[in-house]
Amino acid sequence: MDLDVLFLSRLQFALTVMFHYLFPPLSIGLGLLMVLMEGTYLCTGNPIYHAMTRFWSRIFAINFALGVASGIVMEFQFGTNWAAYSRYVGDVFGSALAAEGIFAFFLESGFLAVLIFGWDRVSKGMHFFATVMVALGSIFSAVWIVVANSWMHTPAGYEIQDGRAVITDFWVMVFNPSSMERLTHVLLGAFIQGAFFVTSISAFYILRGRHLDFAKRSFLLALFFGAVSCVLIGMSGHSQASRVATTQPAKLATMEGHFRTGPADLYVLGIPDDKQQTVHLGLAIPGGLSFLLTGDWSHSVPGRDAFRPEDLPPVALTFYSYHLMVGMGVLLTALSLLAVLLWWRGTLFEQRWLLWLFVFAVAAPIVANQTGWIAAEVGRQPFIVYPEVRWDGDRPILVTDGDRPGLRTEVGLSSRKVVGGEQVLTSILMFGFVYSLLFVLYLYILNSKIQHGPDEHEEPPPSTTPSGLLEAAAQMNPAGGQPLYDVAPAGRK
Repeated sequence: MDLDVLFLSRLQFALTVMFHYLFPPLSIGLGLLMVLMEGTYLCTGNPIYHAMTRFWSRIFAINFALGVASGIVMEFQFGTNWAAYSRYVGDVFGSALAAEGIFAFFLESGFLAVLIFGWDRVSKGMHFFATVMVALGSIFSAVWIVVANSWMHTPAGYEIQDGRAVITDFWVMVFNPSSMERLTHVLLGAFIQGAFFVTSISAFYILRGRHLDFAKRSFLLALFFGAVSCVLIGMSGHSQASRVATTQPAKLATMEGHFRTGPADLYVLGIPDDKQQTVHLGLAIPGGLSFLLTGDWSHSVPGRDAFRPEDLPPVALTFYSYHLMVGMGVLLTALSLLAVLLWWRGTLFEQRWLLWLFVFAVAAPIVANQTGWIAAEVGRQPFIVYPEVRWDGDRPILVTDGDRPGLRTEVGLSSRKVVGGEQVLTSILMFGFVYSLLFVLYLYILNSKIQHGPDEHEEPPPSTTPSGLLEAAAQMNPAGGQPLYDVAPAGRK
């Protein structure tokens, strides 16, 4: 049987990345929420915020462990399945990922032991500092990963030497045309996932009449954090779409179902048909996309007909994933703002139907984050590194044969003599089985922590000592202490 190595390699990378990306956004969002909770404890002295931070840090530890484990597998594929691509971008990715390891991962993992195991070993101030460092580490990690990924979409600060992309200006590479807008969008998406995760569990406690003071305060803090993030991500999305219209116009035309150059409608729903160059059963605002991009309802926007067919991304997956992301974002914004309004009116916690919505709404930001990345990555196909886009008036020109022609996805594959279709398929099945077991274990441990609920408040020691720090660090070693997910000190429930 002749298996398609390109399809299977893309499928494997997509599956492993999507599984991995279940965890980093929650770590980022939950980390910042823990900073707010513990900071409130230091400012007010209210022990409930101490219990909140301690409880959510346990969830953070479980999530962090799965994120690290799944991320390692993902990176190995650069050397196995995508060796030609790795050679092409090695200088660029090497510097960005080295910075991620030095400035982010070491910072995050270095203070994680103090965050998780240092509650009764270090002072309040030292523990808060550790919480801040862990949160910053998770954010810095996102910074460098997004920088590397954004370079693939809008490469800058490099030149081609012997078939390889070599950095000529590190900071131009870092601040490439799309990196900061994409970073803002990614971080806000992570904040939303963390916020709705907290509101989901808190709403469950409220509906069950358990830990009410803890649950209501957790819910409100996460609600306002999530509502602000939802509003900001709408603004960020508009800014990013305007950037995509300039740097990747074929992607924008595909995401919006805009087939023919001219005034562009803004589709809310529809079924795109690439063969007939139309959107069936479309519900659209006439000229809406033109207005959002330029302020002119009749302004001409390049359609898919402005590009060669071999340079266009697939329509259906790009269109549906993009619209699903936007739909989830609109629903989450409406839900959070409605809850804020009901809180202002003093009736929020009386609306059991709304609390049930929040219990299940935890799935919406996960779907939005996943489909957002699908739209972004599928939308730049058939290129793994996008070529330069030049503009002749209102006509975009994709420069695929110049000094910076980009890299087509099929060219980035490893040699078929090294990695065959049977090997890739076998590894997909193997990793699928292992990941399924890991995810079941993750859900089991997560459920046990939720069912247990928060512990009673225990006052930290007044000062930090070297022995206390060493004891906390020793707990990271399961052979010499407790497993990472068991954060209660020995002899304490």
